[in-house]
Amino acid sequence: MRLTFLGTGTSTGVPSIGCNCETCTSDDPRDKRLRVSVIIEHAGQTVLIDTSSDFRQQALRFGLKRLDAVLITHCHADHIFGLDDIRPLNFRFGALGVYANERAWNDIRRIFKYIFEPSHFGGGLPQVLAHTVEPGAQFCLGRGLEITPLEVIHGRLPVMAYRLNDFAYATDLSEIPPQTMEALSGLDVLVLDCLRFREHPTHLWVDKALTYIEKLKPRRTFLTHIAHDVKHERDSMRLPSGVQWAYDGLELEG
Repeated sequence: MRLTFLGTGTSTGVPSIGCNCETCTSDDPRDKRLRVSVIIEHAGQTVLIDTSSDFRQQALRFGLKRLDAVLITHCHADHIFGLDDIRPLNFRFGALGVYANERAWNDIRRIFKYIFEPSHFGGGLPQVLAHTVEPGAQFCLGRGLEITPLEVIHGRLPVMAYRLNDFAYATDLSEIPPQTMEALSGLDVLVLDCLRFREHPTHLWVDKALTYIEKLKPRRTFLTHIAHDVKHERDSMRLPSGVQWAYDGLELEG
């Protein structure tokens, strides 16, 4: 399995508009963060997690040629506003399977009403095959890619994390329920939400993220959804062994 980080930034992206802080003015490419998203490649399957608002730019930079499925964590703007940009893939390969929980589908159908209740013709519409996921209800894509949706809490909002074989992706969360903790044991790679060092009401911060990591004990952890409070080189030294800040373009083999 290969994982590529398409984006590792918080909802505003980094640099943040109008900001002159040390991170936003950094020349280090690891401090340039598009909105969060990852690509997983395994046994001929290519799976995207979240169509971020930067999806078109990310797909071009990655060199994306096709997709087999999209997994949606939740329906906040930075995670789904790139959905319309699946159209060029539809032109070539037809409708694309998109997986989300019922709450997210309610919002997707409202926000992208023109997809599901077309009121005009011409110009092309995204072609979506809607699949509803339930926490703990495992399904397979292709050969050997087992996907388990898992529920985490983002402030008060239940959102989806996903376990794919021995890799898990859990972004935009402030709490991990006990049943999800059990389902996240024995991981090779954990990608985990971590906004900054200071506390936050709807996201993990460093100390709380490290508490979960200590309990879960994955072999490797990569922190994502990172705000401009974090400067990659400066703050990498503040993380323990086995835990790293992710950055755009980082590739992992597992």
